[in-house]
Amino acid sequence: MSSVLRPTASGQDPSIPGTYRPISSHLAIAPPVSVVIPAMNEAENLPYVFRTLPEWIHEVVLVDGNSTDDTVQVARRLRPGLKVVEQRGRGKGDALITGFGACTGDIIVMVDADGSADGQEIVSYVSALVSGADFAKGSRFANGGGTDDMTFVRKLGNWALCTVVNRKFGARYTDLCYGYNAFWRRCLDAIDLDCTGFEVETLMNIRVVKAGLRVQEIPSHEYLRIHGTSNLRAVRDGLRVLKVILKERSNRRDLRRRARRAPTPDAVRLDTVQLDSVQLDSVQLDSVRGEAS
Repeated sequence: MSSVLRPTASGQDPSIPGTYRPISSHLAIAPPVSVVIPAMNEAENLPYVFRTLPEWIHEVVLVDGNSTDDTVQVARRLRPGLKVVEQRGRGKGDALITGFGACTGDIIVMVDADGSADGQEIVSYVSALVSGADFAKGSRFANGGGTDDMTFVRKLGNWALCTVVNRKFGARYTDLCYGYNAFWRRCLDAIDLDCTGFEVETLMNIRVVKAGLRVQEIPSHEYLRIHGTSNLRAVRDGLRVLKVILKERSNRRDLRRRARRAPTPDAVRLDTVQLDSVQLDSVQLDSVRGEAS
């Protein structure tokens, strides 16, 4: 794309739509980038999270999940111009969907508020998108990635669920249940998210494949949560992920059945020709009857 070839002109304001935002000495982009951060009681982690975010980001959307600490106040103090959205429902999926709806950028990046993600990696995600990908998917198990925050049981469960998705949907993922992703905002129309919990990442990964979108995995390193405890429960949320996989697989089979039952365009044309032939025979028969009388 031409948007990665020209640097920002001297004196240009990178916040103005249509101008180029310098990312590195070799890369500049035109599309504005929105970062969505769902947070609930993450005031102690936000200073680190915001410190790692690149300066060229167009906007940061913080989705507050009814925090009882000073998460919102800390976030606003750290980043002037921050957009804060209050979450009405519950769950990470609901928070992300709420945040996506508030974004104005052409590119959307999902970042957790617990300090486990390095914001400096965003450049790799954005580079993949402006180079032709529709969806840039973070992977802790791709070459160059890693994790400090997964037990053996969680790794095994992630591998098993990832294997099922790859076989059932024709994907080639190395990681499934990871929340560091980026995509063009237009992709939201194709994936139509409708879940509320931690299984939202799995749903997104499945639906981008079903929609035929171009996916590129990005090696990413997951660090330990800095403060607090995670709301993730391996068994409970693993079962919810499996339920999503089975549901999406069932929906796919239903679509195939409907496609097989639907008449093809050639069959419709054939029926029309046969109908016209019957009408023609009827007209000829009336003509013969008239001559005989």
